[in-house]
Amino acid sequence: MNLIPTKILVTGGAGNIGSALVDKLIQNPHNFVVIVDNLSTGNLSKLPSSKQTNWKFIKGDVNHLNDLSSIMLSYHFDYVFHLAAVVGVIRTQENPIDVLDDIEGIKNILNLSKNTSVKHVYFSSSSEVYGEPVELPQNEHLTPLNSRVPYAVVKNLGECFFRSYWQVYHLPYTIFRFFNTYGPNQSVDFVVARFLSAALKNEDITIYGDGLQTRTFTYVDDTINVCTKIFEDKLLINDVINIGNDALMTIKDLAELTIKIAKSNSKIIYLPPLKEGDMTRRQPDNTKMRQILNKKLISIDEGIKLMMNDERFINLIGLK
Repeated sequence: MNLIPTKILVTGGAGNIGSALVDKLIQNPHNFVVIVDNLSTGNLSKLPSSKQTNWKFIKGDVNHLNDLSSIMLSYHFDYVFHLAAVVGVIRTQENPIDVLDDIEGIKNILNLSKNTSVKHVYFSSSSEVYGEPVELPQNEHLTPLNSRVPYAVVKNLGECFFRSYWQVYHLPYTIFRFFNTYGPNQSVDFVVARFLSAALKNEDITIYGDGLQTRTFTYVDDTINVCTKIFEDKLLINDVINIGNDALMTIKDLAELTIKIAKSNSKIIYLPPLKEGDMTRRQPDNTKMRQILNKKLISIDEGIKLMMNDERFINLIGLK
């Protein structure tokens, strides 16, 4: 008996988290995944193996209604993961209008989803919505959303759109607030990949400010495992979840640890602090995530070792 496949749209599926999510989803042969990415920050090298046949890539920009509507009206998706966005602290600061344009993509996804066969939409939000925290750890329902930088504002506004479309149109949603996910498909725009790339090449590692900003770092496998479990088990319907490790580390300590693990001769160079967007503290209340995964999260030490020994990352930074 031929089963009708579950059709899933993943926007931004050629990026770090998106590509890992696609890889996980297509492990189920019953899923058929369509990846839409404009390749502004994504890369074709991150797409799945051509040996697998239950996926398709379409180059397109979800912020352009014509691009997205032709795809969604053709495939009649059951589920949508909206991960496409302009990302990266420097990039989002230098291109604020591009960041604000992502509001159109959010509206396009929601309007087309409510008018087609989509049963549930999943939205990639960010720890940036919290701004400078008034308490740690940052809880999904207690910490005020107070950031003014465009990227954080768009993510915050996006969350409001998803809640509102449930209220008015009864389109179910789940919001993922990602906290610094790193892994072998991460570009060197982001801190762990940038530090590790420099360390493996024995180049200087640059830090903005004094390096005492605290962050938590989540290996991509943990991020994707919780996302797919929420999807498969239909958890957290019309709810929000912090997805991140809660082990705090300063950026300076991260640089020193990376140099140590890579056995590198790199030196740490300190640059003037960024004007905006580089919050001093960041730590999720990840109670929901831990309950769902029910296992120990991958430590930053282990994650860096996994990443530096992964052929995908080595190829990405041009060492092979």
